[in-house]
Amino acid sequence: MLVEIPQLHNKIRVFEDRNDAGDILAEMLAAYKNGPAIVLALPAGGVPEAAVIAEKLSLPLDVVVVSKITPPFNTEVGFGAVAFDGTVRINEEMLAGLGLTKKQVQERIDFTKEKVARRTREFRGDKPMPDLSGKPVIVVDDGIATGDSMRVAADAVANLGASPVIIAVPTGHSDSISRLIPMAETIYCANVREGFSFAVADAYKNWYDLDENEVAKILARFNSGGGL
Repeated sequence: MLVEIPQLHNKIRVFEDRNDAGDILAEMLAAYKNGPAIVLALPAGGVPEAAVIAEKLSLPLDVVVVSKITPPFNTEVGFGAVAFDGTVRINEEMLAGLGLTKKQVQERIDFTKEKVARRTREFRGDKPMPDLSGKPVIVVDDGIATGDSMRVAADAVANLGASPVIIAVPTGHSDSISRLIPMAETIYCANVREGFSFAVADAYKNWYDLDENEVAKILARFNSGGGL
């Protein structure tokens, strides 16, 4: 099931910034307040929104580290994604147009697995993943373009027994969201957009990429009870 805000459909620049997007998603997710759900953010971009959601709904916050798999000649184009538990999803349609050999594909998968392991250590240290078995899990990112990262994240948390899996994003492309619907009980997406051209950043008036240090600071402030 998809839950959106009809007034925001196909519009751009609808959020002031990531915190504003988190506020709006928290309102959409109000039914989960003080419940058994766990909020899991996809770093880097999903962490600010997820932190706002978790704080407003009084829910625990953690991260589910994933990374898209990119060709060696273009780090902006992804042909799949890897999750923290080693789950790999390949976007065969994207891969077909890249002209990579099987060896190159495997090299990029291995490279991405190493990246995910490093970022997991950076953001989670030696902490084990929380027990997700039988618990609602809200998986948060800053937007869905191709959906590869969210698909592999949903796979990974489902493998850990999360039930149900809920996806929450400020913005997303309608085609990618449609492909994700079978993987989640509910997808909350405030700003659903269509069309050939789609950029997550276009939903935000104030947009910037987060670095790993900023993500670590947000998580540390949240976990220390210091607020956002």
